[in-house]
Amino acid sequence: METPAIRTEGLTKRYGKVDALKDLDLEVTRGEVLGYLGPNGAGKTTTIRLLLGLIRAGAGRAEIFGFDAPRKGPGPSS
Repeated sequence: METPAIRTEGLTKRYGKVDALKDLDLEVTRGEVLGYLGPNGAGKTTTIRLLLGLIRAGAGRAEIFGFDAPRKGPGPSS
């Protein structure tokens, strides 16, 4: 079985009392094209920032090509 390009399990981020992202389960295989659409405030940007390691998740996990995204991301975590 090939490692997915992106995988999240229960990915969650809260800002105070606001859920910016709640329990996201996602798997994108290598070579697959994904359109990530939704209304304002749906958590699209928060998801990308979590995957890049720019912010730290409150719960859950995210992997890019099998690497833990928050620890291997290019930027600072908050």
